[in-house]
Amino acid sequence: MSDQIAKGEEFEKKAEKKIKGWGLFGSKYEDAAELYEKSANSFKLAKSWDRAGSVFIKLANCHLKADSKHEAATAYASAASCYKKTSNKDAISCLDQAVNIFMDIGRHNMAAKHCKEIGDLYEPEHNIEKAIVYFERAAELFEHAEATTSANQCKQKVAEFSAQLEQYQKAIVIYEEIARQSINNNLLKYGVRGHLLNAGLCQLCRGDIVAITNALERYQDLDPTFSRTREYKFLAIIVSV
Repeated sequence: MSDQIAKGEEFEKKAEKKIKGWGLFGSKYEDAAELYEKSANSFKLAKSWDRAGSVFIKLANCHLKADSKHEAATAYASAASCYKKTSNKDAISCLDQAVNIFMDIGRHNMAAKHCKEIGDLYEPEHNIEKAIVYFERAAELFEHAEATTSANQCKQKVAEFSAQLEQYQKAIVIYEEIARQSINNNLLKYGVRGHLLNAGLCQLCRGDIVAITNALERYQDLDPTFSRTREYKFLAIIVSV
């Protein structure tokens, strides 16, 4: 461990010396970036996560100076992976930087992936409002990248959290939308009954029996097999009580 920390410190010093020294503007940052990467990886091997994270941020800044935006975003993501071991706040900050850069260079799928990652970090902290913001953003970006399954996974998170916040109508709209999108997809159609069940439960939480009765009729129109499922029968029994 101590050997790797010593190596990390040595590579970091060499990188900083390279930046302060003479050289062509682009090339000296490229040379420093190589040294910073070695430094960060040494700190990682030593499980010195905060130091590894801070060096990855320096690496990202070097790449930005050299106009290597993709590499900069990747370095911020690497910093976030290290900070996840010690500080969700710092991890989220780095992922935000990565998202902004990936958006800037048109890598929407990568931006979506890291938005979802941020949402996942907010979830265990019970910061549901923030989680919703990032899962919604991830869903939009995944849709833009035509990654429908990933987009729907994020939408389900938004619906789940919205229901927890008693925003039942918002959750209903999302669950019904996913069900409509899935009904004609051979890979996704088997999940339709679950989405309609969740929508129906949210209808019940609103306490409007007329609305849930009308919803059940609409769900049968959407999926003619739904009335034969346990999910439908469960909802119907509750409505009839």
